[in-house]
Amino acid sequence: MNPQQIKRCLFTIILLLTLPLCVIPQEDTTSCSLLFTGDIMGHDTQIQSAYNDSTGEYHYDTCFFAIRSILRSTDITVGNLEVTLAGKPYKGYPQFSTPDGMALALKKAGVDVLVQANNHALDRGKTGLERTLGVLDLLEMPHAGTYRNKEERDSTYPLLIEKNDIRICLLNYTYGTNGIPVPEPTVVNLIDRGIIKKDLEKARMMNPDKIIVCMHWGTEYEPLPDAQQRSLAEFLFGEGADIIIGSHPHVIQPMERYPARDELKERVVVWSTGNFISNQKTPGTDGGALIYLRLEKTDSICTIAEAGYLLCWVYRPVVNYRQQFFVLPAAEYEHDPLFFPEKSHYQRMREFILESRTHLQRHNTGFSEIIPGVKAE
Repeated sequence: MNPQQIKRCLFTIILLLTLPLCVIPQEDTTSCSLLFTGDIMGHDTQIQSAYNDSTGEYHYDTCFFAIRSILRSTDITVGNLEVTLAGKPYKGYPQFSTPDGMALALKKAGVDVLVQANNHALDRGKTGLERTLGVLDLLEMPHAGTYRNKEERDSTYPLLIEKNDIRICLLNYTYGTNGIPVPEPTVVNLIDRGIIKKDLEKARMMNPDKIIVCMHWGTEYEPLPDAQQRSLAEFLFGEGADIIIGSHPHVIQPMERYPARDELKERVVVWSTGNFISNQKTPGTDGGALIYLRLEKTDSICTIAEAGYLLCWVYRPVVNYRQQFFVLPAAEYEHDPLFFPEKSHYQRMREFILESRTHLQRHNTGFSEIIPGVKAE
């Protein structure tokens, strides 16, 4: 290489070193995990079980000891509160008023948000609805579905939840209130397509990454969605909903997840989550499904990265002459018969697991069971 070539080479090297570096921007990815419970109920036997003879108070903490690590494992856990916190006299079915200790225990166990639009929202009338809201506000638990007045609804609904730079709009509606008229000025979100259309329009204006609608609908004890549920789901998706979580039938109904295709957005519908905690005993009502979703956002695009379910079952042993209630993550106990002093309890849980799995494997689309400690396929 002659001197002139060496000068040119050095000049090129110096020029390259002094130029600004061309940095390829990295995609910014974040995620948010969600969990939805089934119906949270408070029958008479549950109230009696929670009573502490020595203090005269009601404690529900032990009900959730076995499930709380799962409830706490997600960024946002949403529960369906199908009772009022209306104060004394406490009562179960048909007009529920559950001790405040239930809400406190749910919060301590990991439930972050409660939806309340259901057929029992007015079991204790206007005062019961208002007191329920007061208890949740005191516990600083966000909630949706019932309101003291229209002004409160207008200012707080849809409920906007932000976590890990992901914005979620949560909406909630019920088919009715067991024939009890909604007393003015209180508001219970009833299924009215005209109102829902306006609410979803408002939700879209809030620029969320996902819109989730919790629907209290369907036919009790039916294992499959009815025609009205399917019609409402198509309406909700057409108006901008991304995810629908259903409740009310007290049994698990199928779950469906569809990827985006053609001009349709990706969508998830869970027709019914079943029961989370209750004293219902007939086959299928003694448990439910926890619905797990993981949203993933890259730059401005948010997708449903994972969708699955975990079965839970209500274990009701008699301890010291009093029935107790424990929500068990079913898959963690299905191979542990020694945990159950009475063989019949273990057998009933196994029947619930087998029947639920068979039903969901037959009818689910894009939803698989999540078994703790087992890697998903």
